[in-house]
Amino acid sequence: MNKVRFGMIGVGNMGTSHCGWLVNNRIQGACLSAVCDIDEGRRNWAKENLPADVKIYDNYLDLLDSGEVDAVVIAVPHYLHPEMAIAALERDLHVMVEKPAGVYVNQIKEMNAAAAKKPQLVFGMMFNQRMNPLYQKVKAILEEGTIGDIRRVSWMITSWWRTQKYYDSSAWRATWAGEGGGVLVNQAPHQLDLLQWLCGMPVNMQAHLKYGSHRDITVEDDVTAYFEYANGASGTFITCTHDALGTDRLEIHGDNGKIIITDSKTVTVKKLNKPEEVLNRELDFRQMLALVKGQTGEKLYTEESFECPENWDQQHIDVLINFTGAILHGEELIAPGAEGVKAVEIANAMFLSDWLGRTVEMPVDGDLFYEKLQERVKKEQGEH
Repeated sequence: MNKVRFGMIGVGNMGTSHCGWLVNNRIQGACLSAVCDIDEGRRNWAKENLPADVKIYDNYLDLLDSGEVDAVVIAVPHYLHPEMAIAALERDLHVMVEKPAGVYVNQIKEMNAAAAKKPQLVFGMMFNQRMNPLYQKVKAILEEGTIGDIRRVSWMITSWWRTQKYYDSSAWRATWAGEGGGVLVNQAPHQLDLLQWLCGMPVNMQAHLKYGSHRDITVEDDVTAYFEYANGASGTFITCTHDALGTDRLEIHGDNGKIIITDSKTVTVKKLNKPEEVLNRELDFRQMLALVKGQTGEKLYTEESFECPENWDQQHIDVLINFTGAILHGEELIAPGAEGVKAVEIANAMFLSDWLGRTVEMPVDGDLFYEKLQERVKKEQGEH
């Protein structure tokens, strides 16, 4: 194979972007061969805007069985991601899944098991933020041990402002039955993935969620969570979709320094000149104050800052380039599909903690989460 023939399942907002990148030759070694959408309007869009040789289907199974594609990108409502991925893998097709991997961990584990049975196939997740040079640099800084062992992580990401018209744009959006949740399954999966990619998986979770806070929806649009890591480090995660002046600030505090990221653009790295544990043992209160206030000849820390402006399109393109390279040349994936379960597990734990009113241990109880999710679905359907 010298060119990967892609099939696009779902030609909505993200699917349309993927189609554009493929037909405009932004992904070397790849081309768009077929698309599928159940919506006639989107199929008409494809007829009018895509090259004439791109096949158009109204049933994804027909696309999978067509012989026209070597790989598929799945960009449909979240519940369908694992089902469609498994069907593609069973037909020996390479699979790229848009975020999130799914809605609940049990279905994602089934998808991962299906992929594990076909190790010759490439299975990837569209975690485009892993291709953001800023977060790649931060990951390298952490792995180099610059700030030492992590003690505390705090991410406030309230810059996901969405108006009521956004929620009203699709019947499946912001529903338990159609989307499986709100901000945690739609907007924040990127941050949840980055959180574990950079800092590892928590061991427990306590969260408080608000549902339809300032919006006419049944799912969560306001989240405050506290979690802990195996080494005793603590973390907080705050997000919402009703803050028009939103904040994006991530702080990773170690025993030898701190990384501060603002607006996913500017990074400040503060490295202590002596580990905090040493300073704690050596300094009395007056010495500590003098050092903090700069009243001694010794500096408390050195500081470095840099910027990496976000390039949203290029991040997605780079994930597809990496995925294509893995198919053609065996390149290592930046976002393996099997890792998609981690961000979903964090979200599931946040939901379950709020629904149970207590701290939950991780790995999350997948059966209990699914049971409680179905209760929400039934209640929502009863309200309509």
